[in-house]
Amino acid sequence: MSTRNFSAPTPRADAPRTPAPRTTVPRLYEDVGAQPVPAPASRPDRRGVHLVGDGIDVGVYSSRATRVDLCLVDVAPDGSLTERRHSLRGPVHGVWHGHVPGVRAGQRYGLRVHGPWSPPRGQRHNPAKLLLDPYARGIAGTTRLTPAVYAHVVGEDLAPVDGTGSPDPRDSAADVAHAVVVDDRFDGAVPSPRTPWRDTVIYEAHVRGLTMTLPGVPDRLRGTYAGLAHPATIDHLRSLGVTAVELLPIHAKMDEPHLVAKGLTNYWGYNTLGFLAPEPSYATAAARAAGPAAVLAEVKGMVALLHAAGIEVLLDVVYNHTCEGGVAGPSVSWRGLDSSGYYLHDDHDRGRMLDMTGCGNTLDLRRTEVVRMVLDSLRYWASEVGVDGFRYDLAVTLGRNADQFTAYHPLLVALATDPVLREVKHVAEPWDLGPDGWRTGQFAAPVAEWNDRFRDAVRTFWLADPGAAAKGGSGRDLRDLATRLSGSADMFGYGQVPGGRGPHASISYVTAHDGFTLADLVAYEHKDNSANLEDNRDGTVDNRSWNHGAEGPVPSDSPAADVLPLRRRSIRNLLGTLLLSPGTPMLTAGDEIGRTQRGNNNSYSQDNATSYLDWNLGRWREDLLATTRHLLRLRREQPVLRPERFYTGRVADGDRVPDLAWLDADAREMGAHRWHDPRVRVLQMLRSGGGGHADVLVVLSSSLDYESVRLPEGRGVDLELAWSSEWESPSYAEAEQDRDPWSLTAAPGEVVLLAPLSMRLYLAGGERTGPAGDG
Repeated sequence: MSTRNFSAPTPRADAPRTPAPRTTVPRLYEDVGAQPVPAPASRPDRRGVHLVGDGIDVGVYSSRATRVDLCLVDVAPDGSLTERRHSLRGPVHGVWHGHVPGVRAGQRYGLRVHGPWSPPRGQRHNPAKLLLDPYARGIAGTTRLTPAVYAHVVGEDLAPVDGTGSPDPRDSAADVAHAVVVDDRFDGAVPSPRTPWRDTVIYEAHVRGLTMTLPGVPDRLRGTYAGLAHPATIDHLRSLGVTAVELLPIHAKMDEPHLVAKGLTNYWGYNTLGFLAPEPSYATAAARAAGPAAVLAEVKGMVALLHAAGIEVLLDVVYNHTCEGGVAGPSVSWRGLDSSGYYLHDDHDRGRMLDMTGCGNTLDLRRTEVVRMVLDSLRYWASEVGVDGFRYDLAVTLGRNADQFTAYHPLLVALATDPVLREVKHVAEPWDLGPDGWRTGQFAAPVAEWNDRFRDAVRTFWLADPGAAAKGGSGRDLRDLATRLSGSADMFGYGQVPGGRGPHASISYVTAHDGFTLADLVAYEHKDNSANLEDNRDGTVDNRSWNHGAEGPVPSDSPAADVLPLRRRSIRNLLGTLLLSPGTPMLTAGDEIGRTQRGNNNSYSQDNATSYLDWNLGRWREDLLATTRHLLRLRREQPVLRPERFYTGRVADGDRVPDLAWLDADAREMGAHRWHDPRVRVLQMLRSGGGGHADVLVVLSSSLDYESVRLPEGRGVDLELAWSSEWESPSYAEAEQDRDPWSLTAAPGEVVLLAPLSMRLYLAGGERTGPAGDG
């Protein structure tokens, strides 16, 4: 093990100061006895490791270190490790840097940092720990949670021996993942489809779960980046009608100690080990064997193939915390580099970390270096990997100045002004666990937001209220539901420009990766997270679900089987409301085929069949898939379903009907007394197509009884029934039209009978879309 010193000797404090000579031999070469020939200059303004000329340039931020060593790690055939250490120059504004000749792509490396050990001051430098470069673009190996990976002394149970007070002397190199020098050139990029927001439909999926059992995907590709871009997967996405996949985190990750102790893993991946490196375990075995460059190439290939199919790729990213946990957590990167420089600490007690995320630590976005790290990561994934946007986990943390949130935080402003990032999509999860953490509707352009109020209002109308009524209770009035179905102007209609961000800033959803699946919402009133081994304490209890009278699975030959048709109709109601409303809809992978997690509403640790999509479709699941395709086709073909501006409720110049009208079951305008009456369970939503396109009427009834509904006069033209949640499949419409061409047509003012818990979509006038079915 050799050490090369790249930094000039530190002069004694009492040494006399002498003028610097006009020319000097670079310390880089003088210290190693090399000839004083010109050398490529390293760049302290650039972070990470980059191939340059005859070697690599290195730059790492560690503002309180007294010395930083780049450690080139070599693995012998027997698995033993050797290191070649090179002390970097610096610091320059906190950055240690150097140029190391002779290093090529594929070289493993890490960092060892010397400096103060002072836990009360938030400083935990320990050169016995080999640290991962925060800018690593490739990672080899995995981190094993042994006592050696902790900077402080812990026991075999990984609990602190003396309250994290003493530095641990054990070398961690054999137990941690290593950064790898990567040549990330790629010649197969395909331009982004750049789908406009008005046409965007998001499909939230997990790389593994989507294809682990998907027919047509070869076994060797299942659950991988390559599998996600396989023709069988793309065929499903395209036939469904989605325009973007939003992937749960694919940044390199690490399992939490409490999961490892239980023999579980962090399946979802919200525990980031590296912000620029892809997670290796999602790559094919061939790519993993070939090394990190091949893993990265597989990710880029996935993006290219999806682009070629017209599908955008959004990444779920976690910049609010890291995998190192709280003060008692392991030291694998940022903690050992500069804990108080990267993490948010209590200004009055520097040894205490503040937790706005529920994960033990919070990245300190007040600090320029942390903001830079996030922006560098985003730019890399957008410009080099080619992704089309990002969904920000616990995004409120990214806009905090310690405990105060602002939508105009420098990081959030950069999303609108950076020449790379302003060209991609941005979606916020608009809450965190800090003070005043719920901020839905409070971000600024160009950020769109998950609209949890849409989710809650739709679940309440279709499930919670009828469930309460079935037990003799009462529900809520319809004011909030109408606000959500019209685009949530109360939250997204304001901003620095008139009209705010528009309806598309609302990412409308009914389910997501966390919580019940769509099929479980209609089958469970109580979560069953026992498989997570947390005594069912984890996961939300605010599900707003309804089991329709029987909890969990109901066999078709069971005495309770009469709930099954109603459950299926409720699923169609939820889907129809989502896909036919203004805003940007997000569909959770598997909901289109009735996926169940058997009551688990927090499957973050279930890397198994609980979380994987089951592609063995029975009849009702095939019908549900056909229904989803039909609804998305209607959305695609009817512009009035995708408004770019909020409604006014007034008649536009040249039109005859308001852009939006709310009507009761008698086709009368909803009055104040009706809006405030929780007994009102029928609502009609009439939207104008402006004369050039079809008007759209959506009729909703969450009544437990049949309801007579008078259709509005509108423009005085017939209405065509384009879809009804009473249909098990859109093929029903085709059969009806074949039997009687007028069976799906209603006259203005005609009274129709709606089944309990059902909704309908009518089209009137304007451009017609052809047969109501998909045939």
